[in-house]
Amino acid sequence: MVNHINKQPMLRLIRYKNLIFTALLQLLVYGCIILPTLQSYQFDESLGIVKLLTLVLSTVFITAGGYVINDYFDLKIDRINRPDKVIVGTLITKEQTMKLYQALTITGIALGIYLAFSLKSITLGFIYIVVPGMLWFYSSSYKRMLIVGNLIVAFCAALVPLMPMLAMQQILETNWSSDIYNTPIIRELYTFVGVIAIFAFLWTFIREIIKDMQDVYGDRELECHTIPVVWGGKTARIIVIALIVITCALLIWLSTKADIGHNTTLTLKYAVWGIVLPSVCLIGILLKNDLSAPRNASNLCKFIMLIGTCYCIVYNIMMAQGYDVTLFGLFKLA
Repeated sequence: MVNHINKQPMLRLIRYKNLIFTALLQLLVYGCIILPTLQSYQFDESLGIVKLLTLVLSTVFITAGGYVINDYFDLKIDRINRPDKVIVGTLITKEQTMKLYQALTITGIALGIYLAFSLKSITLGFIYIVVPGMLWFYSSSYKRMLIVGNLIVAFCAALVPLMPMLAMQQILETNWSSDIYNTPIIRELYTFVGVIAIFAFLWTFIREIIKDMQDVYGDRELECHTIPVVWGGKTARIIVIALIVITCALLIWLSTKADIGHNTTLTLKYAVWGIVLPSVCLIGILLKNDLSAPRNASNLCKFIMLIGTCYCIVYNIMMAQGYDVTLFGLFKLA
């Protein structure tokens, strides 16, 4: 039974640190971007504590289930790539692993469907049904296909910050019907949250390729068609470095377009010191031709993603100080 599983390996299996990051991202997007923006327009709508916790927990449970089923299908690969860290089949049996996956995923779907039903949101209901299926097929087959698996994981990562926005949009539509679209509020929210989702997609895509560089030996043995296996490690490095440069260039461009009241340059400074500088270090690590480079690069990627997430706090501080925030010169928060 699932409750007989040793707790320590189970926490490692579900990647509890990644789950904390997932929950943190949704809470920051909701509390530091969505609510302050609504309040700036004198809107007092909110998800409420029950709906917010339901949204976060449903995301966490489904994500945890995705990690579990991924390790279940990757058992042979992990025995080659990281034999000392294999959990499935050693510390936890395959039967227990499958039961754990089922418990986590069913709980996540049930919570998500309940949330979608309470909000009367077809979009959320669709996501909570489709995403678990995507994670299953990703682990069982798609991750062995060239680029497809990387894109699926990146897409799911982009959905994480978007989920609170989709839920709040439904509440606004319910309370204000189509009149809400006569205001810029929905477009503004999607502009800022959308930028976070885009960068979650890009950095996750980058990290997935780096992880494939780590796992190249096992992937090659099991005939997985990842970028390092099909095109070689050198080409994979070039692709990753190019993506990092493009992502940083896009970030700098957006930071210069984001107009913060009183001529502040806080957003640009945060982007340069928090994201671009570590990204330069990341490129330096990738240029090293040693076996530890992909592992170190993957860890630095996590750090960069965490720093990017914490920009939500900076945004909230600027809003609290009464700054006007605009992006692309299109929308303004007064």
